[in-house]
Amino acid sequence: MHINDFDPNFYWGVSSAAFQTEGAYKDGGKSLSIWDTFTEGFGKIKNGDNAKQACDFYHRYGDDLDLMQSLSIPNFRLSLSWSRIIKEGGNKINTKGLDYYRRVIDKCLENGITPWLTVYHWDLPQWIQDKGGWTNRDVLKYFEEYTSICGREFGKTVKNWMVLNEPMVFTGLGHYLGMHAPGLRGFSNFIPAIHHAALAQAEGYRILKSEVSDGYIGSTFSCSYIQPYRKEKSDDQDAAKKGDAIFNRIFIEPILGLGYPVDTLPVMKKIYKYYESGDDVKLKADLDFVGLQTYTREKVRFSMWMPYVKAQLVSPEKRNVPTTEMGWEVYPKAVYRMLKRFNKYKNLPPIIVTENGAAMKDFVIGGKVNDPKRIYYLKNAIKGMSKAMAEGVDCRGYFVWTFTDNFEWNEGYFPRFGLVYTDYKTQKRIVKGSGYWYKDFLEGKKKIDVD
Repeated sequence: MHINDFDPNFYWGVSSAAFQTEGAYKDGGKSLSIWDTFTEGFGKIKNGDNAKQACDFYHRYGDDLDLMQSLSIPNFRLSLSWSRIIKEGGNKINTKGLDYYRRVIDKCLENGITPWLTVYHWDLPQWIQDKGGWTNRDVLKYFEEYTSICGREFGKTVKNWMVLNEPMVFTGLGHYLGMHAPGLRGFSNFIPAIHHAALAQAEGYRILKSEVSDGYIGSTFSCSYIQPYRKEKSDDQDAAKKGDAIFNRIFIEPILGLGYPVDTLPVMKKIYKYYESGDDVKLKADLDFVGLQTYTREKVRFSMWMPYVKAQLVSPEKRNVPTTEMGWEVYPKAVYRMLKRFNKYKNLPPIIVTENGAAMKDFVIGGKVNDPKRIYYLKNAIKGMSKAMAEGVDCRGYFVWTFTDNFEWNEGYFPRFGLVYTDYKTQKRIVKGSGYWYKDFLEGKKKIDVD
């Protein structure tokens, strides 16, 4: 398989997020986000890490984008920080924040790199959280104002946009399990957060379409390939269906006009408590593309002790399969499986794989980082994507997570996903073997062997 086997307009790139890379958590008029606050809490982040400096992209973006250019990476997905753009209390724009992102965008364009902007990648301003955050429907008016400003200010130079990053993750881990900011637990937080995020996803699309002339607007969805732990057991088969509904259906189906998956998850009927007149229509939007983000598969078994869903994940460790540093099964076939899974929806817009990658154990030896396991993963993920496309899936892009190693949320700096190694003490960058491999593939110097 050669780069020339793909359409010349296929989008190849890398993805990142503001909170995970920028640092400078109080510089340039930025106010606190829920993640700034969450990382101050003892024991919430591995090794007590925080992102006050992170990769210092705020100050080093020029060097990083020069490095990206040198690796022939043509597309860069980055997010805007809500708390860097809107001053605490709302309704007031932080012009220093806007100027910063203009400089980043201009540098991308100067380097021949196309920027793709994500409006919301989890870093809700703390002052909005103090009013209830995603559990309070008022979050919608704040989000709509913020999205309008983003589209108006950057829409003349940036045409490619994503509304939300993985709403299932920030609602599930942040509002049900308490593992992510803002650290809330239980269905009483989870259910309203789902509905308000789903409404924001659709309304954000409509706002950006109105603000960005010729805009190419989508949103991103986390997903995992779900299988029953014991294929022959009907209870496990039912549990896997529920797992698929939780991981893969809750946000994609409402925006496609299919509603929430209450057929498989009766507990989701609780969401109707938070409906207002017209919400059925407001949930739907005709996205220009769907951002698919997948890394692994999960196996699910029946568990009578699990409330509501009666389903439980069986860990990769118990299944005795190879894992990444995130503890996820090494399963690059997830890209193929989930492209085929999403492609079953009628009237689905084109798909872009907006995140995919692997956290592997990296070592600097002699000033170099060799990471053959990551290269193996990426090669096989791309092979799976190509196979799905040959079988009729309309996939138009692939973005590696991520460019530089960064702050990986509650896992801190331990897992490294980057094509570029970050020495967090010195902020020195070292291109890994995978970074050079991606460069050679994009330049047509390396092929991917096809079985």
